[in-house]
Amino acid sequence: MKFKLNLVTLALLANAGIASTAMAAGGYGLQNANTDKVKFDKWDCKRCVVETGVNGTVGVGVGYNDSNDIRSANAFAAENEFAGKVDADLTYVGKSGYRATVEADNLGMENGRLDINAGKVGQYNLNLNYRQIATYKTDSAMSPYLGIGGDDLTLPDNWQTAGSSQDMSELYNSLNPLELSLERKRAGLGFAYQGEELWSTYVNYQREDKTGLKQASGSFFNQSMMLAEPVDYTTDTIEAGVKLKGDNWFTAINYNGSVFKNAYSQLGFDNAFNPTFGAATHGYMSLDPDNEAHTVSLMGQMNLSQTIMSARVHYGQMTQDQAFVTSGYGYQVPTESLDGKVDMTGVNLKLVSRISRSVRVNASYDYSDRDNKTNIEEWTQISINDVNGQVAYNTPYDITTQRAKLGVDYRINRGMKLEAGYDYRTDERSYQDRETTDENTLWTKFRLSSFENWDMWVKGSYGQRDGSQYQASEWTSSESNDLLRKYNLADRKRTMIEARVTHNPTDSLTLDLGTRYAIDDYDETQIGLTESTDLSYDASVTYMLSDDMTLTAFYNRQNIESEQAGSSSFSAPTWTGVVEDQVDVIGAGWSYNNLMEKKLRLGVDYTYSNSDSNTQVTQGITGDYGDYYAKVHNVNIYGQYQATEKMALRVDYKMEKYEDNDAGNDIAPDGIWNVVGFGSNSHDYNAHLIMLSMSYRL
Repeated sequence: MKFKLNLVTLALLANAGIASTAMAAGGYGLQNANTDKVKFDKWDCKRCVVETGVNGTVGVGVGYNDSNDIRSANAFAAENEFAGKVDADLTYVGKSGYRATVEADNLGMENGRLDINAGKVGQYNLNLNYRQIATYKTDSAMSPYLGIGGDDLTLPDNWQTAGSSQDMSELYNSLNPLELSLERKRAGLGFAYQGEELWSTYVNYQREDKTGLKQASGSFFNQSMMLAEPVDYTTDTIEAGVKLKGDNWFTAINYNGSVFKNAYSQLGFDNAFNPTFGAATHGYMSLDPDNEAHTVSLMGQMNLSQTIMSARVHYGQMTQDQAFVTSGYGYQVPTESLDGKVDMTGVNLKLVSRISRSVRVNASYDYSDRDNKTNIEEWTQISINDVNGQVAYNTPYDITTQRAKLGVDYRINRGMKLEAGYDYRTDERSYQDRETTDENTLWTKFRLSSFENWDMWVKGSYGQRDGSQYQASEWTSSESNDLLRKYNLADRKRTMIEARVTHNPTDSLTLDLGTRYAIDDYDETQIGLTESTDLSYDASVTYMLSDDMTLTAFYNRQNIESEQAGSSSFSAPTWTGVVEDQVDVIGAGWSYNNLMEKKLRLGVDYTYSNSDSNTQVTQGITGDYGDYYAKVHNVNIYGQYQATEKMALRVDYKMEKYEDNDAGNDIAPDGIWNVVGFGSNSHDYNAHLIMLSMSYRL
C-alpha cells in the first residue's frame, strides 16, 4: 500500500509516542509507516508558527475620591482622598515552550488582585498570587475608651461612674471617633507538576492576615458598653494532592489544612457604671481562640460507555486547645483549656447513565458525620440572665446527615424535555429538641425550546419535613415554652414553582423573564414561625441598536413575608407578628463603540436598589415597628480613547448615593439607660470618584 504523507499525517506522527497504543491496529498503525525517504526538514507549517516574546497590556490609573462617609469605599475600593492602581494582562512565550503570564486588576486599591504563573504547558507551573479585600462599616462611631486597637480599654482618669448612662457627666466630653473596618490581605504560592502520562501533583500555600476593628460589647450584670474589638488574625492554609489517570478513569488523594491564630486572646475593659455585680471595676472577655482543621480525601471517577461513576471519601478533624481566659474570674475552672476535638467523615457517590437516546438517569448519595469528642465538664454558672440551677455543662453537639437524590431526564422529542426527581434527607442530632428530622421532596421540570427563538421552562416541587417526637431539651432550652418549635426542626410543608422564558425576536434583541414562588407552611407549630412566603420575579433586555451601540436593562423584585406566633405567658399564643421584606433592584447600561474614526468608546452603567422591611405585632392592638430601608444609587460613566495604535486613555466617573434608617445604628451614646453606645451610625451620603487611567499594548 502506498500513500502520501501530509501535514495531518506528520502531526499524528509527532504524537505517535503518546497515542501509539490507541492508533495501532493490525499492523496498520502509524508506527509501521515507511518514512525512510521522507525529508522532514523540508516540511514547514507556516501557519503553525507560535509567536514568542512578550505581548499584552499594562496600565496605570490615578483617582480622586470625594466622600464624607467611609462606607463608600465598599463600592469605590478607595478609602483615601487619592487612589492609584496598576492593571496588567501580560503573556510571555519562549522558544523552548516556557510560558509566563501576569494578571493584575486594581492593584493598589482596596480590592486589588495579582496573579503570576510561570512554567511549561503540560509539564509544570509555578503560581504567585495576592489579593486584598476591605470592608467598611463606619468611621463615625464614638467611644469614651482609650487604648482602642489594643487588648485593654480604659476610661479617662476623670471619668465619673453612674447608675445610668444619662447620668455620666464626662460621657460626651470623653467621646472620640473610631473606624469600624476590616482588611484582609491574602498571599499564596502554588506549584503543579505533570509527571508521566499517568500522574500529576500539586501543592498550594496561602496566608491571610485580617486586621481592623469590629463591634463588640462587654457587660456587668444588666449593664453593657459597646467596645471596639481588635482584629489581628492570621490563617495559614495548605492544599496538596496527587492524581492518577488513565484513558477512562482517574483517582486522586488530597490534603487540606488550615491553622488560625489570633494575636489577642482577651479584651479587658473598664466598667463605665457604678460597680454592682461582684463590685467589679474592670472586666474581661475572651476573643476568638486559635484552632486548626485538617482534611484528607480520596476521590475517583470511571467513565464507561454510557455511564459515569464518581466517588469521594474524606476524613477531617478540627481542634482547639487554647488556654481559657481566667482574668478577673473568681471561680475554679475544671480544666485549663477546652481541648476541643471534632471528627468529620463523609462519603459522596454519584452516577449518571444514559439508558437510551432519550432517557438519562442520575443518582447521588451523600453522607456526613460530625462527631464532637470534646470532654463534657461541670462549670460554675454565673447568673447574668435568669437561669435555673447552679451547674452548667458544655454541650458537644453531633449531627449526622444523609442525602439521596434520584432524577430522570426524558427527551420527548427535539426541543422538548421532561425531568423529574426525588430528594431525600435525614438528620440525626444530639442534645437537640428533636433527635431526627426527615425531608422528602418530589420535583418535575419541563423544558421547551422547539419553537424558533424561544426557550422556556417551568419547574415545580413539593416537600415535607417531619421526624421524631419534639420535646424541649434540658441541655438547650430548659426555659423555653413547651409549645415552641424551632423553625429548622419543626414540621414543614414546602411548595415551590418557578419558570423562565427567553426570547430572541431578532438577532439584535434578547428578552428574558423569570419568576419564583415558594411557601413554607409550619402547620404543626403553635409558638414560633408559622408561615413564610417568598415571591420573586425578574426581567432583562439586551438590544443591539447597531453594530456599535448596545443597550441593556434589568429589573428584579423579591418579597418575603414571615408570620410567627408568640406567648407572653409561657402557654398558648397571645401575640402574632408579621415581617414584610421587599427588595427592588433596577439597572441599565449603554455603550457606543467606534466613534471618532473607531477610536472612541463611550458608556454608562446605572443600578438602583431599595430594600425595605417592616414589622407589625398584634397583641390586642397592632403596633407598627416602622420601616427599615436602605437605598443606593450607583452610576459609572466612562469613555475610552485609542490615542495611538498601542496606547489608550480612559476616564471613569463613579457616583454613589446611599441612605438608610437602621434604628439600631441611630442611638445616642446615652440613648439607652443601661448601655454606653457608639452613637448614631446611620448613613446618608453622596460620594464621587474620578479615575484617569492609561493602558499600553506591547
